[in-house]
Amino acid sequence: METSAPADTGDLTEQPASARRAPALGFEHTFAERLEGLFVAWEPRGFAEPSLIELNRSLWVELGLPDLDDDTAARVFSASLLPEDARPVAQVYAGHQFGGFSPQLGDGRALLLGEIVDRHGRRRDIHLKGSGPTPFSRGGDGKASVGPVLRETIMGEAMHHLGIPTTRALAAVATGEVVYRDRPLPGAVLARVAASHLRVGTLQFAAGPNGRGSLEPLVSYALERHYPDRAGTGAPARELLHAVADAQGRLIAQWMLVGFIHGVMNTDNMTLSGETIDYGPCAFLEAYDPSTVFSSIDHRGRYAFGNQPSIGQWNLLRMGEALLSLLAPDRDQAIEHVRGALAVYLERFEGTLLDGFRRKLGLAGEAPEDAALVSGWLEWMQSSKQDFTLAFRRLAQGLLDGTPAFDDDAFLAWHEQYRARLGNEPGVAVAARMNAVNPLYIARNHLVEEALAAAVDERDLTPFRALVEVLQNPYREQPGRERYTEPAPSTFGPYVTFCGT
Repeated sequence: METSAPADTGDLTEQPASARRAPALGFEHTFAERLEGLFVAWEPRGFAEPSLIELNRSLWVELGLPDLDDDTAARVFSASLLPEDARPVAQVYAGHQFGGFSPQLGDGRALLLGEIVDRHGRRRDIHLKGSGPTPFSRGGDGKASVGPVLRETIMGEAMHHLGIPTTRALAAVATGEVVYRDRPLPGAVLARVAASHLRVGTLQFAAGPNGRGSLEPLVSYALERHYPDRAGTGAPARELLHAVADAQGRLIAQWMLVGFIHGVMNTDNMTLSGETIDYGPCAFLEAYDPSTVFSSIDHRGRYAFGNQPSIGQWNLLRMGEALLSLLAPDRDQAIEHVRGALAVYLERFEGTLLDGFRRKLGLAGEAPEDAALVSGWLEWMQSSKQDFTLAFRRLAQGLLDGTPAFDDDAFLAWHEQYRARLGNEPGVAVAARMNAVNPLYIARNHLVEEALAAAVDERDLTPFRALVEVLQNPYREQPGRERYTEPAPSTFGPYVTFCGT
C-alpha cells in the first residue's frame, strides 16, 4: 500500500498522469511494498523536450535492460515518460548535517522508479535526480543542472574503475529547460544506479516520532537485501549494525587509499549497503595534506580528508542510537552492542588501510615495522608536498631504474628502511605489484572542471567523454594521454567545490 510520510506538500497539487507509457523495463518494487511510511508515491511532471547526453551502455547491459531508442531513453530517464511497470516514489529520511540533526529530509529532487535484478542476481535501484519537485523539496525547484549531473557521472565511473563500491550513472539527460542558480544553467536529470538508497538517515527517520513503526521492518528489509548471510539470526538490528560497521570501515579506508574526499559525510549520505553516494563537493587530493578541504560549505573542516575515518565512526554511533531500542532489552546492554560495532568499524578500517598501504608500497607479507614505515612515508609526502597519486608511481619507477625516486635527505633516510623491508626481491617484481594497485589516472580536479565548463558553456562533450574513457583504465599507462596524469597547473586554484543543488 502506498502511503504518505509526514510532509508539507505546499502547493504541489498538480500531479499529471502520463499520457502514455513506455514499455516495461522489468521493475520490481520491494522497497515500496514492504516499507510503508518511508516514501510518498509521486507522479512527476516531466519535460517537454528532453534529449540524451550520455548513456552508460555497459551498465545497461549489466542490468539486463531491454533496448530503447535514444529518444525513449531520454524521456524515461527524465521522468517524462514512465515505463508501464514504474512506480515512482520519493523516499523520506532524516539526517545529521554538519553535526546538526534534521528530523525530516527526503528526496527533494529525486524519485525512485523501481528496482532491477541485474544479470548477476543483484537487486539495484534506478533512481532519478533532478526530475522535479516533490513533497520534500522544501521550497526548491527539484531540478538539477548539467554540471553536477556530469560531475556525478565522472566521479562514479572513476570510483567504480578504481574498484571502490559506488553508485553509478546510467544516463544523463538534458531537460531542455533552464535552471537558475548563481546564473542560468542548462537543466539535466541523472539516472543513478545503486545497491539501494537506504541510508543511516533512513533509520534515523524510522526511529523518530514520524516513523510510524517502520524501524523493525526497515532493519529486516535492509539486512535481507544487503547482508542476507546475516539474516535469520534472531538479532537483526545487531547484525545490521555490525555489517554496516564492517562495510563502512572498508569503504572509508578505500577512500583514503586513493586520496578521495567525499566532502559532505552527513548521515543521510552514508549508505547501509557500503556504497559511496552523493558526489557533491567531492574531489581528489593532489598534494598530500590530511587537512585538505575543498567544499565551499565546510567552513570548519569537519569533513576534511584526514577527518573522514572519525566521521565514519561518528555516523555509525548515530546509527547505533537509532537502533538502540532494538539492540537489547536493557539499555546498558544495547550500548555495549554499539561499542562492539564501533570496534568492528575501527578494526576493519585500520586493517584495510594498512593492508592497502602494504600493497601500494609493494610490501610482501606482513612485518611488525610496516605501520611505522607507512607513517614515515606519509609524513615525508606531507612535508615535501608530494602528489598523493604520482608519488607511489614514482617510487615504483625508482625501483625499476635501480635508483631512489627522490633525492632529499629525509626521503633517503626513509628509503633505506624501505629497501631493507623489501629484502632481495627484484625491483621489477615489486614495481609491477605497485603499478597494479596505484592508479596513474584519477579524476583530477582541473580536468573535471575543464570537462564541465566545456559541456555547460560550449555544449561540447568531447572533454567529458575523453576523461571518462581515460578513467576506465586507471592503472595502465595510456600513450598520448600524459596530460591526464599531471597535477593542476599553478594557475588553477585555490580549488573550491560546491554541492550543486
